[in-house]
Amino acid sequence: MSFKYPVSRPALTGRELEYLTATVEDGWISSQGPMVRRFERAFADYNASAHGVACSSGTTALTLALRALGVGPGDEVIVPEFTMVASAWAVTYTGATPVFVDCGDDLNIDVSRIEEKITSRTKVVMPVHIYGRRCDMDAIMDLAFQYNLKVVEDSAEAHGVRPTGDIACYSLFANKIITSGEGGICLTDDPKLADQMAHLRAMAFTKDHSFLHKKVAYNFRMTAMQAAVALAQTERLDDILEIRRGIERRYDEGLADVPGITLMPPRDVLWMYDLRAERREELREFLAGESIETRLFFKPMSRQPMYFHPDWPSLKANAFAEDGLYLPTHTELTPAEQDFVIDRIRAFYGAS
Repeated sequence: MSFKYPVSRPALTGRELEYLTATVEDGWISSQGPMVRRFERAFADYNASAHGVACSSGTTALTLALRALGVGPGDEVIVPEFTMVASAWAVTYTGATPVFVDCGDDLNIDVSRIEEKITSRTKVVMPVHIYGRRCDMDAIMDLAFQYNLKVVEDSAEAHGVRPTGDIACYSLFANKIITSGEGGICLTDDPKLADQMAHLRAMAFTKDHSFLHKKVAYNFRMTAMQAAVALAQTERLDDILEIRRGIERRYDEGLADVPGITLMPPRDVLWMYDLRAERREELREFLAGESIETRLFFKPMSRQPMYFHPDWPSLKANAFAEDGLYLPTHTELTPAEQDFVIDRIRAFYGAS
């Protein structure tokens, strides 16, 4: 179904076409093109990080980060219950085991429950900044220090949240705050980790390109054409974040007094505007009839077939999954369009 008011739409109004054209004209369209290095440098500088390693998706970014940290079979990685399944899949891809921790009231990992899940096999903690809300990184970094653990931040939904952990991983999928269509990037201050991730993403070729590969690696490279779009997006990131702050304020003001709607805590950066709704499925059907798209919250990892645990119904993550949704949230959403969405929600609940 095509919606007049979609949840997400990329805003390609900067120098994307200019940079893409330049890339095509100079012929450097592969991962070897200079545009990849330009994007890596620009995104790292924006985030005050020493190194950026671009790759093919947010999922591959997480996989590279874990592999670079030596995560493998027999290891455990602490992952939130409330997240997109790719966070856990990246752990599984390495042969390690994801260990899940329930969420708090802000949907982020409940830091007070991490320590009880740490064992002698725990190697990494993976906080996810859900919908743009920054996790309690001070507490997480303190725990990591006490137990000699590494921290991989899943920042797929949080461009503009500055890195704190050993490696931060961002998605550049088309629905993210900034995009390259498909793509991702890892940020770190450790040159050895950066070199290892770059090595692993490019099939672990030796320097002489002899086709002797000493480890299992990946083709997780980003093309220069994707990097051209990502670079143009990065140049506008401050403006994009400011526009999205305005969208958040408008929803907050327009929905604050609606019976049946529970607003969620503020976001450090706005990826998606999330809320809890009574009679959620009826509301979604009503909004769809007005050509307004909505999306459901993530389901708990322990409800996923590959990670199934029978206790999933008791999780706080499941309570949120039962009545949560998010609304159209994209940079090109106009005030008039947003007012229409707000008006239709108010009409559904009979709010004057």
